[in-house]
Amino acid sequence: MSSVLVYSTEGGRTCPGCRQPIGACACRTAAAAVPSVRGVARVSLQRKGRAGKGVTLVHDLGLAPGALATLAQALRQACGCGGTVKSGVIEIQGDQRDRVVACLQARGWRTRQTGG
Repeated sequence: MSSVLVYSTEGGRTCPGCRQPIGACACRTAAAAVPSVRGVARVSLQRKGRAGKGVTLVHDLGLAPGALATLAQALRQACGCGGTVKSGVIEIQGDQRDRVVACLQARGWRTRQTGG
């Protein structure tokens, strides 16, 4: 078992990934970077297999897992609800299609609503 430094009296909290102070973390800046070539983000609503509860899905983003998690967190905060990332697809609880599309477009994504 290897130990990972999480706090230093010299620099404060440190990132477990790059072991740099949180303010100078290289992992988060790399995760926040968006690829220059973007496709169309597909936003849809799914109720099938969820006991009638709707879930907004965002797929075809083509982001690295770290950047996908960062974007999912921003979408959850914008919608004021929960969600997760599963298999490269962001799932936001409830029918939040309009809010998700607005948030993605504000971040420079082209979006398309798919499904009914």
